[in-house]
Order: sequence, then structure tokens, then C-alpha cells
Amino acid sequence: MAGIQQLGDVRSGKLAGNITAFGRALRRAGVRTDAARIALAAEAATLVGVEDKLDLGAAMEAVMVSREQDRMVFRELFDAWFRDPELANKLLAQMLPTAEGKAEPSKRRPRVREALTAPRKAAKPAEPAKPAKPDREIEFDAAMTSSDRQRLQHADFNALGASEYRLVERLARDISLPVPSLPSRRLRAAGDAGRQHARMHWPGVLHEAARTGGEILRLPRLARREQPLPLLVLVDVSGSMERYARLLLAFLHAATRRAGRRDVFAFGTDLTDLTPAFRLADTDDMLVAAGLAIDDFAGGTRLGASLAELRRAHARRLTGRRTLVLVISDGLDTGEPEVLQQELLWLKRHSRRLLWLNPLLRFEGYAPLARGAAVLHRHADAMLAVHNLNALEQLAASLAALMRAGR
Repeated sequence: MAGIQQLGDVRSGKLAGNITAFGRALRRAGVRTDAARIALAAEAATLVGVEDKLDLGAAMEAVMVSREQDRMVFRELFDAWFRDPELANKLLAQMLPTAEGKAEPSKRRPRVREALTAPRKAAKPAEPAKPAKPDREIEFDAAMTSSDRQRLQHADFNALGASEYRLVERLARDISLPVPSLPSRRLRAAGDAGRQHARMHWPGVLHEAARTGGEILRLPRLARREQPLPLLVLVDVSGSMERYARLLLAFLHAATRRAGRRDVFAFGTDLTDLTPAFRLADTDDMLVAAGLAIDDFAGGTRLGASLAELRRAHARRLTGRRTLVLVISDGLDTGEPEVLQQELLWLKRHSRRLLWLNPLLRFEGYAPLARGAAVLHRHADAMLAVHNLNALEQLAASLAALMRAGR
């Protein structure tokens, strides 16, 4: 028996290293993979064997992927990673100079292309005494060409690589979203610009005349103050909205900073109040606080049950039918349509406008055919796109136009 060569353990051979490196590549591509899942993948390779690539890929996918939107990324990356055993030489060849000519564009997804790219080594500082600035990478990425900026303007958030996603998130924070305003009951002194819709302030006229010996030299007028509408934001944090939710939360926190009253809730299978997190001045701190508060992130969607919880526990957040409600969701609700319809009717009765911000409008010819989407579309005053930077920049103009049309 001593002369018989035994098969090595996968956890101590080259395959174990390849699986570990593959797990790190998955993380670079944005797939949630930890050490426990990588260990399960190594155990699955031991049980299934490496004779059949399809069986090995299916076994590893079963233990390493938990979200539907990551499956195609896993399969493309698995096929590219295990096609050539000498992947390092292959990556090195891609970095060498090539002959002149137009290369064919890669058909791989951006997340897969970025994961297959060799990670950049950090440059050594010239003076070790000076610490490196943490924002240097962001500042370098921001100095992009006009063609790069144009591409990112129209790129779908869900198709971005990890570094592109971080950069687009920073760019989204610079987009303004003025909340529409309406005349309030409070009055103010009217300037020259607002005298057309102002009314005479007779006590002020008498006061001015008393100061000038009865001569009326000026006619003070009063105009109604412009007050931003109260804002209620409902953000879907289910699995299908995961890559949109974080970016849109950062955008709304920065864009509505100067708004009046704003109440923000996240909904998945439960309702989470994010209003305390939105009171934080720094957007990064807000995202950390929101991540700690949300327990059902990347789960299912039960909009009807969440709206019922909003009605029972937070009905006073809706002020006098003046609130502008923004529902950010793809409409893929798993609850009962009857419950959703009943709660949307209540929400419509207690708000001024109900707008549905839907990232699925990125698809040409999209129609809300799912049960929950059909109910939401029927009760929403409008459906607007929020899938890229260009759509976010157009959102403010769309809000203003809708409010003027509904006055």
C-alpha cells in the first residue's frame, strides 16, 4: 500500500489556492463571498470532483452565490477563471503592448472584467514620513476624460464595476434636487419681484404715514411665503434593488439637504425608519447608520405590509395632504395585491402627490405587468426613471413640471 499514490486533499493542493483566489475575484466583482463560503466551495469540489466542469461550477455556485443578480456574474467569471490553468500568464499578456489596430470590445460584464484585471499595487510614497491621503484614489478617478464621463452618465447603476460604482456614487451626491414649494399661510414683506401677487399691508401703510407726517410715500405689501413640500421617501432595499438602494440613499441625503421636513423609510419584508440617520450631516455616516438600522437588506419585498405599518405607527408624518411621496422600487412585490391597493388608497388620500421612481425603466418598452407593479402604477401620479446619473439630473425638472401641472 505504501507504493500506491494517494490523491491529495483539495484543501492542501493547487485547487484550494485557485478556489481561494476565485473567491477573492468574486468579491472584487461585487459578489458577497466570505471565508465560510470559500471553504464550502472547496468541500464541494472534494465531493463532486473536477472531472466535469459543469458539475463543479454548479456545486460551487450553489454554495457561493445567494443573490439571483449575481448568478450570471459567477458563471462568466467561473468560465474565464478555470479555462486556463495559468491565469497569471494570461493576465500578464493582456497588459503587454499590442500591435496597432482596433481591438474587439469585450463582451463580458463590467463587474467580471474588473475582477479579472490584476489589482493595482499601491505606489510607495517618496517621503515615508508623510501619510498618504485617503482621497487620492477618488481624486484621480474623478479626473476622467469627457468620453468616460459621458459613458458613466448613461451607465446603468446595476452594470457598473466596483470602482465605477464608488465613483458614480460620489458624482450622484453633487446632483441637486430642489423640492417643489407652494405658498404657505404665513406672510412676508413683498419685494419688487413679488409685488404682482402681493396684497396691501394696511397697518404698514398707516405706520409709514405716521412717520412722514401723514404723507403716504410708500405702499407696503405682503406676499405668501414659499414653503418646500414635506417629503416622504420610501426606499426598497430588497435583493433586486440592492445596488440601487445604497446609491439612491446617498443621492437623496445630499440632494435634499436643504429641504424642509423629510421623512425616510426603508422597506423590504419590514419597515425601517431612516429619518434619524438622515439627520446626520455626513453622507458616509448616514450610510453606516442606515446599514446598522436595516435588518432585512437584500431580502424580499412586501410593500403592502410596510405601508400598513406606516399607517399604524407613523401616520402623523403625513402633514395635511401636502406631503410629496417618493416610492423608490422596481415594483416586484411578493405580498397580496389587495393589501397593497388598500394601503395605496390610504396613502393617496393623505398626500399631495405619489410618484413612483422605478429603475426598471432602463429597459425599452418596459411595462408594469407584475401584480404589485400593476397596482402601484395604477395609483401613482407618475412613474420616473432613476437608473443612471442622467435620469437623476432630469428628476428635478420632472418634479417641478408635475407639481405645476397639478396645481
